[in-house]
Amino acid sequence: MLLGLVILLLLSGFFSMAETSMMALDRYRLQHLASHPGHRGARLALSLRQQTDRLLGMLLLGNNFINAAAASMVTVLAVHFVGGSGWVLSMSTLLVTLVILVFSEITPKVIGAAYAEPIALRLSYVLAGLLWLFSPVIWFVNLFVRSLLFLLRLPMRPTQGQPNLGLDELRMLVLEGGGFMPRKHQDLLLNLLGLNRMTIDDVMTPRSRIEGVDLDADFSSVVAQLATARHTLQLLYRGTPDAVVGIVHVRKVFGQFQQGDLTEAGLLKVMRQPYFIPEGTPLLTQLQNFQEMHRKAGLVVDEYGELLGWVTVEDILEEIVGEFSGRAHHRDLFTREPGGAVLVDGDCSLRVLNRKLGTRFSVDGPRTLNGLILEILEDIPEPGTSLKVDGYPVEIVHTQDRRVKVARVQIGSEAGGA
Repeated sequence: MLLGLVILLLLSGFFSMAETSMMALDRYRLQHLASHPGHRGARLALSLRQQTDRLLGMLLLGNNFINAAAASMVTVLAVHFVGGSGWVLSMSTLLVTLVILVFSEITPKVIGAAYAEPIALRLSYVLAGLLWLFSPVIWFVNLFVRSLLFLLRLPMRPTQGQPNLGLDELRMLVLEGGGFMPRKHQDLLLNLLGLNRMTIDDVMTPRSRIEGVDLDADFSSVVAQLATARHTLQLLYRGTPDAVVGIVHVRKVFGQFQQGDLTEAGLLKVMRQPYFIPEGTPLLTQLQNFQEMHRKAGLVVDEYGELLGWVTVEDILEEIVGEFSGRAHHRDLFTREPGGAVLVDGDCSLRVLNRKLGTRFSVDGPRTLNGLILEILEDIPEPGTSLKVDGYPVEIVHTQDRRVKVARVQIGSEAGGA
């Protein structure tokens, strides 16, 4: 009987370890293993996980039956060797509870949780056989379970389907898997997941900073402006940027430059018709539109057709892979000063500011430093006004046209380079 008791305790520990290891298996890791040939244990474990109600019914049935048998055997042994008095039965009950708890419950479950994958993949062969062997009993027990759930009006959800992961869950998976991938790869995935919540308004170059060519100006100044252009794509307009004529790639006018016969007609001949984008378009949607329409840039307009800004493929890609080199219009937004202060253009995007200088300005509201300051002050500030924005001391240096033109941001000596 003592040998039988030991065997029952080992079997109880087996069921406890099997239950914990099967439930602790990472579902995505298991699916990955099951998709590769030669992982029959993983495929069996995945099949068992997809019928959780039957699996748990079999494990709990075996565990509880064995624990009850062990308790009865200890009682019989205690009565046989010591006697059947009340205190003997009480002590035997406490003893069997302690033994089952230590040797058949806690210890096996701790081991099963710590080494879930190797244990579960090996035990899946045995569990699959037991599930087939006791399937009639399990069906009978589950019949009562389903009836009870029906009486309680608790619908039993199907266990075969896998729950859909949202973006927040995927983001958490990437964060938790950071130890298994390079930091740059993790940042890229996080940026890609965050792209879904951003619109082109977050990355566009505002209208006041668009570099364009006024065709109504003296043509010699037009030629000079094209010759010294810092960007390959130039906006062509007449009088005001709202009167857009087209977009020209500077490379396409090099031949006319070299021959010295650049004319307005020749410029209009090589230009491309403007491509307009409604404000609020999601970044991922616009990136796909750029790809499908073979475009590299577009003009952002509001519901009234007024020009708001300019967005390029590079602006969107920077939100995924980080800053590109040679982005002159970003460098012009910052001027470093001694002591950790930085002169920042008011039109600077808060996302660009955070990415370039390592600051943590909130990007949930206004999109530019000027907009954030105006939202806080609820007025047009005078030069010399100082305030604290998201923990950073900010001084208004220059205002123009009812907006903050330049502000001095104190970010400390450890801030990133501009």
